[in-house]
Amino acid sequence: MRLTHGMAVLTMVGVTILWSTAGVVTRYLTHAQGFEVNFWRSFFTLLSLLVILPLWQGRGVWSRLPWRNPYFWYSGICWSIMFTAFMVALTLTAVANVLITLAVGPLFTALITRIFLGHQLPLRTWIAIVLAGLGIGWMFGSQLSLGDPGFLIGSLVALCVPMAGAVQWTLTQKSESEGKNLDLVPSVLLGAVISTLGTWPLSVPFQASAQDIGLLALLGLFQLAIPCVTAVVCARVLKAPEVSLLALLEVVFGIALAWWGANEEPQLSVLLGGSLVLGALLMNHWLGWRQNNV
Repeated sequence: MRLTHGMAVLTMVGVTILWSTAGVVTRYLTHAQGFEVNFWRSFFTLLSLLVILPLWQGRGVWSRLPWRNPYFWYSGICWSIMFTAFMVALTLTAVANVLITLAVGPLFTALITRIFLGHQLPLRTWIAIVLAGLGIGWMFGSQLSLGDPGFLIGSLVALCVPMAGAVQWTLTQKSESEGKNLDLVPSVLLGAVISTLGTWPLSVPFQASAQDIGLLALLGLFQLAIPCVTAVVCARVLKAPEVSLLALLEVVFGIALAWWGANEEPQLSVLLGGSLVLGALLMNHWLGWRQNNV
């Protein structure tokens, strides 16, 4: 599957909407806590991908898995870190705190691709990253002022997500640039396997109710399996910093959904900072579209 640049951008927007549902859904869990939340979500992601991959790529997908390729394993490890750190962070602090921390992804991605891939980024992308950083700093400062006891540890755990994400998108770009045509979509499955097995011992004894398991099953399919596979497809077309910038939309959508669906009302400064992030994204892509169509 190969998308045009415009379709890849629109598809990534849809991906971020699905990603952003995790915060509001976890607020309706009744008994599941900590690593058990991640275990069930990763487990159902694994089951979903066992169905999705052969339906999409045929039964031969299992024989084509690149077990000996280091990119496959690196990518799977990155996915497992993102899966685990995100859900654990949500159980430690507010949705807005976690999502704001995720938004440093473009800064990590730009730095990694500049150092290891030598990518020359257009001025408009650097300006967008700076503006997004200012918006994130604004929101971050407002959350620090609240004195949330779980904020520091939750934010540190959440910080693992953008770091792993930056490496993930860079690996995808490097694989494409080397002409290996490596299909990294199954690495999402590998990430779910590692995440499930890694948090299983930490989840016992299980405490999740039937409602909890049902909600986490929905997250496994619609918030992880489908959007993560789709994001890998988009990353074949979009540059790594571009993917990471688009992923910032999850911050805006996630805070809005948590506010609307779980009554986690953010401060005015959080809303203003989020608006600056969204404005930076729109500016970057509008200038890119205009440049490509002049």
